[in-house]
Amino acid sequence: MFKGFFAIAALLAAVFFVPASYAASRCDVNVPTERVDLQQVSLAYQSIGRASDPALLLVMGLGGQLIHWPDEVVVALCQQGFRVIRYDNRDVGLSTWRQAPADANLTFEVLRYKLGLPVAAPYSLTDMADDALGLMDALHVEQFHVLGASMGGMIAQHMAAMAPQRVESLTLIMTSSGAEGLPAPSAALVQLLSRRGAPNRQIALEQQADLLAALGSPTVTDDRQMLLHQAALSYDRAFNPEGVKRQIMAILAEPSRVALLNQLRVPTLVVHGTADPLLPVMHGVHLAAHIRGSQLRLIPGLAHRFQEAFKEPLLAAVLPYLREHREDTSHWAQIEPVAEHNLL
Repeated sequence: MFKGFFAIAALLAAVFFVPASYAASRCDVNVPTERVDLQQVSLAYQSIGRASDPALLLVMGLGGQLIHWPDEVVVALCQQGFRVIRYDNRDVGLSTWRQAPADANLTFEVLRYKLGLPVAAPYSLTDMADDALGLMDALHVEQFHVLGASMGGMIAQHMAAMAPQRVESLTLIMTSSGAEGLPAPSAALVQLLSRRGAPNRQIALEQQADLLAALGSPTVTDDRQMLLHQAALSYDRAFNPEGVKRQIMAILAEPSRVALLNQLRVPTLVVHGTADPLLPVMHGVHLAAHIRGSQLRLIPGLAHRFQEAFKEPLLAAVLPYLREHREDTSHWAQIEPVAEHNLL
């Protein structure tokens, strides 16, 4: 099962002349989870690799915790010579859980969204991008690469617009421009995604396993016990369904980012699956079409999860790109931040 993955890892080790024992110790994912206190939130994070290496920030999607970045993927990224930083967004994991206003109601806001009316949210994706930039400030990292998945890719787009002199490259996986008219997820999947309340641990695990299965590729048969195990790891570390609802509202309140994307000049790779049930493949195609000079990699059969069967193709798409841009800062010349307030 892992033969192809280890072949890639061995090849990369040979290319970079990194002794296996040294790489293993330098890229230990079992480092302590640390915390930084920012003005608005406290963020939990892990830093894997040497502080002197180029930094790669991983930004997770809706409801995802830092543990949802597969360890073997993190190790592979670290072995490219990166300091890999993964963290919990606000309202998930061990980071700050926000309190919604008393009148915040996800069902009501979803209805407004479907009617094309403005959506109110306790915070925005721009706020979450500011959290990530604040984390890098606290770690004294001036320039860095960003890899965002799903909602994390949306946050990453804002980071590149807000601080283009700091973002050396952008890798956007299974995400979207947020433009109107793109294919919508199925109603059944949306219902599973919003089904966050549970009276006890077992029901919560069953619900999460159902969602993971629905987000998976139709070409792969998931083991139910494995899905339940993954759900248990997440639940036992932190379970905050109300926080996920607030993140959903932040996504729904977000206008199209097309004007923002048209102004980006950060080197960008867009990776999307042809079997994505949440953000169908045209989301990735459309996203790449609006970022000048971006590269697009479509992975047959990939859905909206980091499934074992697709780790090798994902790494094959991402690693060469990151290796190419690890030390490249040529795009910084005469770049100015995108004025987001003029894009609406």
